[in-house]
Amino acid sequence: MTTPARPVLRRPDRRRLLASAASAALPLWLAGCDAPPRPPFKSVDITGADYANRLELPDLDGRIRTLADFKGRLPVVFFGYTQCPDVCPTTLAMLAEARTLLGRDGDKLVGILVTIDPERDTPELLRPYVASFASDWIALRGDAAQTLATARTFKVFYRKAPGPEAGRYTMDHTAASYVFDPRGRIRLYVRNGTTAADLVADLRQLLAEQA
Repeated sequence: MTTPARPVLRRPDRRRLLASAASAALPLWLAGCDAPPRPPFKSVDITGADYANRLELPDLDGRIRTLADFKGRLPVVFFGYTQCPDVCPTTLAMLAEARTLLGRDGDKLVGILVTIDPERDTPELLRPYVASFASDWIALRGDAAQTLATARTFKVFYRKAPGPEAGRYTMDHTAASYVFDPRGRIRLYVRNGTTAADLVADLRQLLAEQA
């Protein structure tokens, strides 16, 4: 009686096993090799916020301006007034410096001043005031109701602070700026005191997203 031959058991080919394992791991490795996470903004990232997403006010020529007018650019909205003694001119000067630091991309930054003092801020005052920072920046001036509604949309606070005599008053107000990306989406809340260099770093990041 013949004993059946035992099947020959071959040892696994080490090279083949390594190649198979590498092939299985490749998709996982590639999944982990996406573009590196972007650095955090230096300003407050409010991307997707349910406020500061609508702007509709007349400019100094009476033309209604909206965020759609600034597609492709980097509009920065600031609420202030011409007789502001400190925060407003300091903020607008910082924005003008940021525009210079942006170099050839500087014309993409457009400053938009929304006056919170339409009672005193006439077009004759606003026009040269804004132009002193950049000739193509704009001021928006609504009536009292329009100004209040827009400020609420941006969660901006303001009120009169009585002065020593009638007609001489200052305005307490939120001292921050709002940056929109080239697609018209709200992106950044820029605190008072932010440097031009820090703002430029954020703006360059927004521009890089569109490249």
